[in-house]
Amino acid sequence: MMIPWLVTQPTIQSAQQLLGMQLSLAGCSGLIVETEAYLGVEDKAAHAFGGRKTPRNHSLYLPANNVYVYQMHQYCLLNIVTRTAEVPECILIRALEPQAGMAKMQQRRHQEGVGLTNGPGKLCQALAIDRAFDGSRLNAGGLQLTATTFQPRHITIGPRIGIPNKEPWTSAPLRFSVQGNPFVSATARRDQDLKTRGWQS
Repeated sequence: MMIPWLVTQPTIQSAQQLLGMQLSLAGCSGLIVETEAYLGVEDKAAHAFGGRKTPRNHSLYLPANNVYVYQMHQYCLLNIVTRTAEVPECILIRALEPQAGMAKMQQRRHQEGVGLTNGPGKLCQALAIDRAFDGSRLNAGGLQLTATTFQPRHITIGPRIGIPNKEPWTSAPLRFSVQGNPFVSATARRDQDLKTRGWQS
């Protein structure tokens, strides 16, 4: 099933609306708790900045509801394409709160606790998302993205992570997370809400 608002609303809005949705693949799933928006040709931190087209980033130019998966070092990173075809905007999925398939994810990651899925490369490894999914369509037999009843109590907005020397885009407030959720990357223990995990009751 296509998610219509990915194409009909601004990418920044969609990046916030994805928080609390469930991402799943082959029996493993988690709630999205952190995202980053990338705004295409004008965004110096985006792979499509200046209208750049390469074999690596071709999936960015597909229509909304497709995915762009690229590799950085040993990890793959998952992005959900937004907007219409040839408008290369996307949302990086940065962290998940695991829901199902925990044993399988732990086996893949050799890790337990928040370190299981508290980063974009970690969650791809946990769910076994690799470059083979690049250009595939959501909810078409592989990766599933579905709505849930989980709603953030508060959304934290801040700069993206790991974007040096790209001002004003380095400090642009384009990262969104569920405030207090322990699986959000680089969350100090004192800021973790272990009771509600940042969700509305």
